[in-house]
Amino acid sequence: MSQLTATPASALADEPVHIRATGLPPLQMVTLVASLKDEKGTLFQSRAFYRANEAGELDLKQAPALGGDYVGVHPMGPFWSLKPDKGFRRLLKRDVMNSPFWVTLQLYDSLYLQDSAPGEPRASQVVQRWFSSPGVQRVKIHEGRLRGALFLPPGEGPFLGLIDLFGGTGGLVDFRASLLASRGFAVLALAYFAYEDLPQKLQEVDLEYFEEGANLLLAHPKVQGPGIGVVSMSKGAEIGLAMACFLKQVVATVCINGSNAVFECPLRYQDLVIASIPSFPERMDVHPMGAARLRHYRGDPRDELNQQSVLPIEKAQGQILFIIGEDDECYNSKKYAEQALDQLRNHGKSNGRMLLYPKTGHLLEPPYGPLCSASVHPSYGLFRPILWGGEPAAHAAAQVHAWGEIQKFLRQHLIQSRSKF
Repeated sequence: MSQLTATPASALADEPVHIRATGLPPLQMVTLVASLKDEKGTLFQSRAFYRANEAGELDLKQAPALGGDYVGVHPMGPFWSLKPDKGFRRLLKRDVMNSPFWVTLQLYDSLYLQDSAPGEPRASQVVQRWFSSPGVQRVKIHEGRLRGALFLPPGEGPFLGLIDLFGGTGGLVDFRASLLASRGFAVLALAYFAYEDLPQKLQEVDLEYFEEGANLLLAHPKVQGPGIGVVSMSKGAEIGLAMACFLKQVVATVCINGSNAVFECPLRYQDLVIASIPSFPERMDVHPMGAARLRHYRGDPRDELNQQSVLPIEKAQGQILFIIGEDDECYNSKKYAEQALDQLRNHGKSNGRMLLYPKTGHLLEPPYGPLCSASVHPSYGLFRPILWGGEPAAHAAAQVHAWGEIQKFLRQHLIQSRSKF
């Protein structure tokens, strides 16, 4: 009798799963299908073709996929190669506390090439992918003008504190914060527009709002001071870098595919206003897949006219880690990070470094989630979806490596900041 196993069958979404099949006919060609439905009902699916060994067994840690959505030895290929049945959708977990993603693995005889399934699978297994571990608390934040969610690990603490910022999508995106809390950090996922009574459109970045968030986090009895870390992405990474420049509370900052200057709307901190660099929509071009590439439509921070909009990274007292996808098609993020590091060196400082990942796109997220190379973006309101870039296998490998490096960086420098006081 054939059996398909996935170990562990229930785990955090950033944990690997070992997939094996036994009881197959020797050297049988099979198709492995993975599928899930997101909270909006969109179906995501992947399939790959394998050959069982002479003992009638299949082990994804050893057996190469011969074709399908990925090729070669990829133990987590069924997960990171998932694709939506409707184009230009991003897999995004909304309810991070109460339900997992349910991934159904099915093993079919021979090659399954058609849209509809060829009868019943030979074996199947359901896998739960959770975004919070048992004991993690989620506390809704509605204090003063702050809006977000605070995630606390189980136990009394105190825990290293982080602020988590996403980009131009707006709203409250907290799946990364809940996973980081499951890894032992106290994390404030902070919304800054298009959520509850916050402005629906981002007209100005008020850095004092984020300073209030840092102070709220540090005032919590379960958060270890004296400083906090920031994990930030895209527009959020621009804000994260500004926090590193101006806020003494911030001692370790991770900027994922962001910029080194102010774009799209001005940034204000106390009496200082930094104007935004203009964009040039006519430079946008459409990729053959039908999505808009925005990499070159923003003005260049190195132009003399734009110098007043470049963030003064040399003022940053803490450590900064730039996580960059070399195939980012939304931001020219590699160039921005290189400019920021040059600026530090020109001021005799060495508190920044870059991790550069080839064939990796803009949406560099926690491990094993599928690459979203393009999706509809409500904030831009464009006639085309936005192209994010990336190649699935390389992007998947980058997400695994970067996730470990981000946690190591934050622990190292937040703990060091404690020892200085």
